[in-house]
Amino acid sequence: MKPIHIVTDKKNIYKNVIMPGDPLRAKYIAQNFLKDAKLVNDTRNMLIYSGTYKGKKVTVASSGMGIPSVGIYAYELYKFYNVKNIIRIGTSGALSKEVKINDIVIADSAYSLSTFNKILNDSNDNILYGNKKINNLLEKEALKLNLPYKRGMIYTTDVLDLYINIDKYLKKAPKDILISEMEAFGLFATSKYLNKNSSAIVTVVDSKFEKKKITAEMREKNLNDMIKLALETIIKL
Repeated sequence: MKPIHIVTDKKNIYKNVIMPGDPLRAKYIAQNFLKDAKLVNDTRNMLIYSGTYKGKKVTVASSGMGIPSVGIYAYELYKFYNVKNIIRIGTSGALSKEVKINDIVIADSAYSLSTFNKILNDSNDNILYGNKKINNLLEKEALKLNLPYKRGMIYTTDVLDLYINIDKYLKKAPKDILISEMEAFGLFATSKYLNKNSSAIVTVVDSKFEKKKITAEMREKNLNDMIKLALETIIKL
């Protein structure tokens, strides 16, 4: 079998990958944070760039939205391009008063009602875990950078919770869930299947517990902080 959705030479993709969902965010990271960045894949407009950060080789690969999409791109990166570590970066909504807008959440684990893990790993587990070594490094770097963060369980949903009321589903979920997003569970399942490493960090941009609204400038700064955290961490792996 050959990769279908990523078409490039193996040498063009490095072992350490930062994975935003949005292809344009991948482009933004490459242009603003990497040195000598090269576009190495644009099949289906899912952009992948490789370059260096502080002299260390890093690839930035977009995943698209949702568990199936992140599963496809993570699988091909791990399986066909010898990627070892992936850190997902994204945005999220708060599900706990403990989490504030602008916080970065390090996902120790992801809970989901998705059948993805059952189909891929033949497992009924609906809680999957991020890599402890990567998460410990993320926390260490967050403290160095003086970034507001929380660490704990997140909820990966198949349906954007702005479209529906997910409260009835949360009643059956673990009580210590911090935020909701749409990809981490799929990434964790895929890395488990292929015996690779993954983690996820997300910036909280919305909360039903706060009236606070963030400006476009604030949002960009907050996302830049998360990007820097991911890059500072992954170059140490």
